[in-house]
Amino acid sequence: MRRRHWLLVGVMWVLPMGIGAVEPCRIEVVEKGTGWPVPLVELTTTHHVRFISDNAGVVAVDQPELLGRETFFHVAADGYGVAPDAFGYRGVRLRPESGGTLRVEVERTMVARRMGRLTGAGIFAESQKTGRDLDWEESGVFGCDSVQTVVHGGRRHWLWGDTTLPGYPLGIFDSLGAVTAVQPLERLEPPLRMSFEFYRDANGRLRGITPMPGEGPTWATAMVSLPDRDGRERLVCSYMKVRGVLEEYEWGLAVWDEEGKRFERLKVMWVKSERALKPPPLPRGHGVPWTDEGGKRWMLFANPFPTLKCPATFEAWQDPASWEVLNAPTVLKDADGGSEVKLHDGVHSGGMGWHPWRARWVTVFLQKGGKPSPLGELWYAEAKSPLGPWGPAVKVLTHRSHTFYNPCIHLDFAPAGSPMLFFEGTYTRDFSASAVATPRHDYNQILYRLDLDDPRLAGAQE
Repeated sequence: MRRRHWLLVGVMWVLPMGIGAVEPCRIEVVEKGTGWPVPLVELTTTHHVRFISDNAGVVAVDQPELLGRETFFHVAADGYGVAPDAFGYRGVRLRPESGGTLRVEVERTMVARRMGRLTGAGIFAESQKTGRDLDWEESGVFGCDSVQTVVHGGRRHWLWGDTTLPGYPLGIFDSLGAVTAVQPLERLEPPLRMSFEFYRDANGRLRGITPMPGEGPTWATAMVSLPDRDGRERLVCSYMKVRGVLEEYEWGLAVWDEEGKRFERLKVMWVKSERALKPPPLPRGHGVPWTDEGGKRWMLFANPFPTLKCPATFEAWQDPASWEVLNAPTVLKDADGGSEVKLHDGVHSGGMGWHPWRARWVTVFLQKGGKPSPLGELWYAEAKSPLGPWGPAVKVLTHRSHTFYNPCIHLDFAPAGSPMLFFEGTYTRDFSASAVATPRHDYNQILYRLDLDDPRLAGAQE
């Protein structure tokens, strides 16, 4: 009995040590032609084990039943893929080996290039399992919704909506905030590595920056930086209070407190009542500076096209008498055939701005009722004036089922004289037909790059 006992103990000791020593196989997913890593590509086995590439384009395979065995991986991704075989299966045969490295090439089928995920956890988790990208530090942010960003005080300020944290299903509901350098990109091609300096409390915990009193979440929009009469730059935004099932019951204006590092309510502009069931026109969407032909400076509030403008001063921004409501188009023409492309009519439609390389105003916007994804198809268009008319549109980004809303364009991410245009948006299964959330990626911001010299955009360019 004693000898059998010690043999059993020995087996129990050796097996865990052996299993723990197995190194995963590193599979690198890259774009055909460029060799760029491609994030958010799904590799799924015949027994439904699912891997998703991280910002390094990597998946780490350490499943005992796969190592050392030829394995078929179905390949699926939004805007990327591989050719089907004789039976219609789109995938690759690989033999993962412990500690080995394999490469999968996927072909880009859409105009936009996926740079990678900006927010959330495990941005390099798969690569780190293989011993690389170990310098990447986790922020504690698991997910965040709908971005606003503007340069103010020599730094780029960021604001997101509802934020998911690791400790409990309910996270931050009064706007997560952060700052970065004015030019936050380390490089203009993947892998994407963008670090944020998030606002935290005295205990180092992530905190909100729009703590307006009242029931329910506080959502902020139209964040801009404007000079006051003394020449001081003021960071401002509009806010709304929400309760129940997305019921707006208060809108107001808020100003950034430079010492407290949070927005403070300046004035309430509307409270829901029987006499005022809907809010009046207010600054919403993304702020876009514009100087008209007469040399007057304006701030346009666009979503994606301007719906309101005011003189570009702090005093005019807070005075509704100086606001001018604008009529924005709701439909553009498809450059390929001339059919109608309906713009989404909610608060997450898109952005616009002046692109020096094109010498045109450009927009990236969300289509309403698009295919295959009703809220995941994004289009590009141009105009000579921010007030239009806007020319025909070309689809640049597609999703098989997921939602991709509130596209925000970053015109100053690219160097002067460059044809590049960057934009991001919120990727989520919410409001889509997808029953399964994409691990780590769901409810987070993903950055894309458009090269405006791509011949596929010719239909939108005069």
